[in-house]
Amino acid sequence: MRRLISRLLLVLIIAALLIGIVLTWMLHAPVNMVRSPLEVEVPAGSSMRQAARQVAAAGIEVSPILLEVLARASGQAHRVKAGSYEFVAGANTLEILDKLVRGDATQGEFALIEGWTFQRMRAEIAKLSGLKQEAPTLSDAELLSRIGAKDGNAEGLFFPDTYFYATGGSDLALYRRAYLAMQRRLAEAWAARDASVPLASPYEALIMASLVEKETGVESDRPNVASVFYNRLSINMPLQTDPSVIYGMGERFDGNLRRADLTTDTPYNTYTRRGFPPTPIAMPGPAALRAVLNPPRTNYLYFVARGDGSSEFSRNLEEHNRAVARYQKRGRK
Repeated sequence: MRRLISRLLLVLIIAALLIGIVLTWMLHAPVNMVRSPLEVEVPAGSSMRQAARQVAAAGIEVSPILLEVLARASGQAHRVKAGSYEFVAGANTLEILDKLVRGDATQGEFALIEGWTFQRMRAEIAKLSGLKQEAPTLSDAELLSRIGAKDGNAEGLFFPDTYFYATGGSDLALYRRAYLAMQRRLAEAWAARDASVPLASPYEALIMASLVEKETGVESDRPNVASVFYNRLSINMPLQTDPSVIYGMGERFDGNLRRADLTTDTPYNTYTRRGFPPTPIAMPGPAALRAVLNPPRTNYLYFVARGDGSSEFSRNLEEHNRAVARYQKRGRK
């Protein structure tokens, strides 16, 4: 009996040693990543379990269960810190956990503003200190390819938000995160859309949202602006939106939109052409996306700026002309 017990103890000791060896190897072995460097964003309020899943979902081949168990065993499960983390090839499980609990995260902050064009976005990111600047040497098409975007035009594809970045990280990681954020937000908004909106694709929704974004900075006015555009489309009326005309003028625009500009045809001139312009004209925010995908039902066909940032909406040209006379001498909407 004693011999049997001794043998069982020996087997358990050997098994424990083997488990320890395997576990030690797993903790110290470099983990695979889909790319390097790779940024992982841990939202505020995340638990260790959520953070571990976020790390794995981002493309790091680490066991979320192992990360969580290790954190609990070491008494660090409640010490995970929010932020944007950059991981490079060669990192192991212990180093990943150490980063998360030390808060070895971002050092910089970048605000991508609703209504910016892609050209403005590129110019602002190029000014950021602490980033490895790779984008300035790339064309728009090359940049899109490098971040995994299959779209042909970059305008409107990036979600306006505040992004944190790691010192020494690549600017392309910042572009990639903003692009993926827009893809996610657009897909969510499209899935929750009013089925009656006359949009053929999420990209058309992005185009329409960009027009609404540039037409008004007042969030409460955006649904009515969207309804005006849909009402015009329903009667085959040109959208007649000045921001699109200005976008199509490019560097020719000097800050003053003239009547001649409204009659000079470009692919973005919504006075000379019916329907949507070929691409978005800016980066729309969530309020604009909601407005175009779940618009109110109105009979408005016109709107004019009141001078305080808000707009006056009219049902017909007679009402509109009175509103123009009241609020502006030169209203065109």
